[in-house]
Amino acid sequence: MPDARVIPFDDGERSRRRPLGSVADEDVLDISELTPEPEGLRERISDSIGFLRRRITGEYPVDEFGFDPELLDKVLMAPLRPLYSSYFRVETRGLENVPDVGGALVVANHSGTIALDAVMTQLALLDHHPAHRHLRMLGANLVFSMPFVGELARKGGHTLACAPDAERLLSEGELVGVWPEGFKGIGKPYSERYKLQRFGRGGFVAAALRTGAPIIPCAIVGAEETYPIIGNVKFLARMLGLPYFPLTPTFPWLGPLGLVPMPSKWIIEFGEPIPTEEFGEGAADDPMLVFNLTDQVRETIQQTLYRLLVQRRSVFR
Repeated sequence: MPDARVIPFDDGERSRRRPLGSVADEDVLDISELTPEPEGLRERISDSIGFLRRRITGEYPVDEFGFDPELLDKVLMAPLRPLYSSYFRVETRGLENVPDVGGALVVANHSGTIALDAVMTQLALLDHHPAHRHLRMLGANLVFSMPFVGELARKGGHTLACAPDAERLLSEGELVGVWPEGFKGIGKPYSERYKLQRFGRGGFVAAALRTGAPIIPCAIVGAEETYPIIGNVKFLARMLGLPYFPLTPTFPWLGPLGLVPMPSKWIIEFGEPIPTEEFGEGAADDPMLVFNLTDQVRETIQQTLYRLLVQRRSVFR
């Protein structure tokens, strides 16, 4: 009767007996041959460990505005990238009009109930511009007064929409973004879609003139259809301290599902820069010049919107 503790093994040349469960070196199957390591897996794991270590030790850069570039790229932008590429299918044009270095002011139309257009523009410049530029956006007081949201906005590199902050960023060579329509733009009814609201008093133009930064008109198509506003409950807005309380085809009727944006097709186009350094010192104090430049930027964006709408095949394609 054969010994139960051994098994026969035949390698084709000789038979030998080994204790049950033992494995010879030549019999070991390298599982890496069947399941090769995904490309860049070790690097991603190493980057993640390094990121966590720097978070724990506090060894990461933050500028005077509270901007945390690493947190922006690794955490804040991560959940937005699938929205950009797969859900809204954003097509970005004219990136060559945005300089690789130096201060510049991006001025865009605003819409969509929730300011998704701003963060999609930020992501377009961070991920798809050759220089991977950070867009330092100027926001309303309401944004920075909200718990948690205001802190994230600061860490994302943004600051209040005021002349001193705008001029300081532009003077330091930063790319600054402004949406002059403000709440009038993102809160307008669907019946007025793609019709630009007033651009205020042109404070952004004055900031560009004082720093000699070029103004880059930016037109965004697609954001208007994400949350189409069909009504505004003004008394609720006043009670909650909000500029508007929107009613859309899905909100609040579907509850939390009503917060899911419509998958509209987006186009973001950066136009040719409008130079300001040629106007010289003191130009920002000329109200007529500021008015004319403001109107020029607004009209450029409006005409670009009309052109892009004609080119778009449908809202969702």
